Amino acid sequence: MHCLTTCLLATGIALTLAGPGSVLAQNKPADNTGGAQVTKAVGVIKGVQADSITMAAESGGEITAQLLASTKILHVPPGEKDLKNATVLQAQDLHPGDRVLVRGQASADGHTIAALAVIVMTQADLSAKQQHDREDWQKRGVGGLVTKVDAAAASITISSGGMGASHSVVIHIAKNTILRRYAPDSVKFDDAKPAPAVEFMTQIKAGDQLRARGTRNADGSELAAEEIVAGAFRNIAGSIKSIDTAANTMTVQDAISKSAVVVKVSPDSQMKKLPAEMAQRIAMRLKSTASGASGDQPGGSEKGQGPGNAQGSAPGVRPGAESPAGHGTGGNGPPDFQRMLSRLPNSTLADLQKGDAVMIVSTDGADSGAVTAITLLAGVEAILTAAPNRSASSLLSPWSLNAQGGEGEGSQ
Repeated sequence: MHCLTTCLLATGIALTLAGPGSVLAQNKPADNTGGAQVTKAVGVIKGVQADSITMAAESGGEITAQLLASTKILHVPPGEKDLKNATVLQAQDLHPGDRVLVRGQASADGHTIAALAVIVMTQADLSAKQQHDREDWQKRGVGGLVTKVDAAAASITISSGGMGASHSVVIHIAKNTILRRYAPDSVKFDDAKPAPAVEFMTQIKAGDQLRARGTRNADGSELAAEEIVAGAFRNIAGSIKSIDTAANTMTVQDAISKSAVVVKVSPDSQMKKLPAEMAQRIAMRLKSTASGASGDQPGGSEKGQGPGNAQGSAPGVRPGAESPAGHGTGGNGPPDFQRMLSRLPNSTLADLQKGDAVMIVSTDGADSGAVTAITLLAGVEAILTAAPNRSASSLLSPWSLNAQGGEGEGSQ
């Protein structure tokens, strides 16, 4: 769905250019290495020298790739899954910001690689791929809360609808559907791990949040999925009891769980504050929708598995993110208020004070008393008053297709 995690594959050397968690992997020796071990490293170029490049590796730290006379430098266009259409580049064609996969013989300390091959996806490639993915999710995506899992039929039913009336969509899974599961205690979309179908269907449950893109039928009630990402998230809505700016934390009295929760704000957390007028408009719409709701909504646990709540209505997209279908989740919601939210300036803890009402989405992790915010929305007093059981799941979603790594807004 996003982006970088599957955007470049080179089947001849079994490499993925943007797969977190597999940055340094050992391969069997290539025929021309004389038995030396071959290492693969993925990262972003930080500096280019006459005979080497320095890269920030996804595993952490820096790696220097030595460019030899025999080093093959290949440019692979976005979306390609092999090297058939790769073009040859020269060392001077490499630039900081390009994403590379280097294959070669590593030094004993692992900080230097004598490069046999450098596979490149340029910054322009990455931007184009990201934009294409965003647009595709807007056109062919749908999102909501899981209401039913049918492993035998390889299908998942979700409740979708944003701020509008909820409706059910059956998501069909095929053998080639890309399946990803959001990692517990994570705030980064790139931590959504690929999962085999059997494992994915075992883990997913009612109340989880799911987004899928693919081909919908005529009435939008079914979708043949090409890609799915899902996860269990926690929805918090309440008032701030205290703020510790030095520790980048706040304590929130959660109206859902009736307990105090320590919320940490990280550099990847996204914070917005609604102007009072916008909050009033959203509150009026939610109140109107709630009064005429059809009841097609899944149940949710007190803990909030999925950024839903006791009413469990379908989520939209986090502030700053593009809606999967452009106008609210599934393309059937009200006018695109997510876009309005994305235009608001980012907030910090200094913009908040004790007593402010907030809505927060975090991963459903191991510690119920302390979470890290993925999305935090302030200025929501009117919304919580109008629709306390529905508002957060209608407004917030934990994933974004916009920024670096698929998270945050710092790069916008």
